[in-house]
Amino acid sequence: MRIRATVAALTGTLALSALAVPAAQADDAPKAPNLAAFTAKAPADETVGDTKITKVTVNAGKDIVVGTSAKKTVTVAVTATDPSGIEDATALLWHGTKFTEDDIDGSMVPDEMTGDCKVVNATTSTCTTTVVADPNSNIYGNVLAGKWKVWTIASGKDGDFVSADSYPTSVSVKRASKLTTNASPEPVKKGKTITVTGALTRANWDTAKYAGYTSQSVKLEFKKKGASTYSTVKTVKSGSKGALKTTVTASADGYFRYSFAGTSTTPAVTATSDFIDVQ
Repeated sequence: MRIRATVAALTGTLALSALAVPAAQADDAPKAPNLAAFTAKAPADETVGDTKITKVTVNAGKDIVVGTSAKKTVTVAVTATDPSGIEDATALLWHGTKFTEDDIDGSMVPDEMTGDCKVVNATTSTCTTTVVADPNSNIYGNVLAGKWKVWTIASGKDGDFVSADSYPTSVSVKRASKLTTNASPEPVKKGKTITVTGALTRANWDTAKYAGYTSQSVKLEFKKKGASTYSTVKTVKSGSKGALKTTVTASADGYFRYSFAGTSTTPAVTATSDFIDVQ
């Protein structure tokens, strides 16, 4: 059995190229994709013969960070083995609780359900598939931030195949973040007060705009002029609209910056530093 036939049989009942947006969300999501509903529940994992999937790498192991407008191209690499060699392998990404009609609420599906395969040796190949994370279509709301799952399938040259509806991956889809820093007044006399302001914002996929990320711990860091590393001065909580504000005592020329460690839905970000001239 070739992978094209296997995928065709699967998509005939599952409609993988048209995963559904839940009706309750679609009403509130003007940017939700125009996707058809499933026609049947997805089958469980399946293995025929001795084909094995040994590794799946999503986006080179890095989180998929999505803003409010730009598309992100994501590569999924599937490594598989079979005594006869690998005919093909491919994958797609999905979000939800289970790989069933009622439980999937988001997907990234390749245009072609076949991989670009490179032979590792006589029994093993690594096949890559490209999908797109698009805030104008399939990344339609903040509910989709966090862990996604991988559906993958591989077939051997002897017709054996294996499919997995939730292959393990550590990659998350995250809301892009921004961070600013401003230290003033400048110049300032030694011993006087410096006020350091800034803002932590992140992409809001519901509105297609950036909005403040409130109640988050953000580090204020300082690097003395001529030094090579930053040190943490204090930790500040982001307030309304993600606003940051604190005061420090002027001691020496140097650079201030805010740094955010990130969360499960939002990536780490460090602001451009602001130089302060202490006289």
